[in-house]
Amino acid sequence: MGSATAPTIPGFDHVRVEVAEGVRLATAVGGSGPPVVLLHGFPQTHLMWRHVAADLARDHTVICPDLRGYGASDKPDETGPDTYAKRTMAQDVVTLAGHLGHERFALAGHDRGALVAFRAGLDHPGTITHLACLDVLPTLDMWEALHGTGAAVGFHLYLMAQPPGLPERMIEASADAFFGHFIDLWANGPEAIPDEVRAAYLRACRDAVPSIVADYRASAGIDLAHDLADRAAGHRLAMPVTVLQQDWGAALGYDAAALWGAWAKDLRHSTVSCGHFMAEEDPATVTESLRALLAR
Repeated sequence: MGSATAPTIPGFDHVRVEVAEGVRLATAVGGSGPPVVLLHGFPQTHLMWRHVAADLARDHTVICPDLRGYGASDKPDETGPDTYAKRTMAQDVVTLAGHLGHERFALAGHDRGALVAFRAGLDHPGTITHLACLDVLPTLDMWEALHGTGAAVGFHLYLMAQPPGLPERMIEASADAFFGHFIDLWANGPEAIPDEVRAAYLRACRDAVPSIVADYRASAGIDLAHDLADRAAGHRLAMPVTVLQQDWGAALGYDAAALWGAWAKDLRHSTVSCGHFMAEEDPATVTESLRALLAR
């Protein structure tokens, strides 16, 4: 795994690739074969894919970047709504893969990374061959699903949707407690995220509060607008799509498979019994699902 101060994905090389002016993505690359890009969620880095990536690298080129604003990637100042729009971040991913020699590739994302992957699938249908989204709803459906006291589970979505200033100051005042809350609450047992990995996540988040908040703020603004426009235009994901989720719908009163089915022509939707960090808690199930997707 690497040292306690710098855990890594064993056997992967690490590169920094410029994807936009002043924005370089720190990226782990390993294996050989058809390319698969894996995008991490919150409050994690590319390291969340360490088990799945090592398995897929047996017969795929696996590319695991830190998203802009996260981990060791560059963190541009929020100069407008486009800076951390999922459309912008999706273009980062397409540019990254192109620089690494891949004009078409499969794409999987978890949580925030799944929102970037979803946007990439809609914006770049000729580039994304297969799409997997783990434990998330599209932004538009997410906001529509949250209501009443059940929405308390997403308090951070509302906090970070506020205008610049207050959310950054509040989170920076107690960053480890804030980000650690989600790691401890969402993991289905502490063994999934070892102490050295947890520490790496907290260290990365501590150094990225403004950009993480900007990412979430975009979801309450420009990302929502982009989803609304696609819904109005009848745009759907053209590639094979796999969705793995916890059964949030049972608690919040929605049918996740139906919501996803409205976006995807070729959908396989499954619920899982593990916690939110499924690539770390149950990597075998995630890997099996990704391999089944790639065979479609």
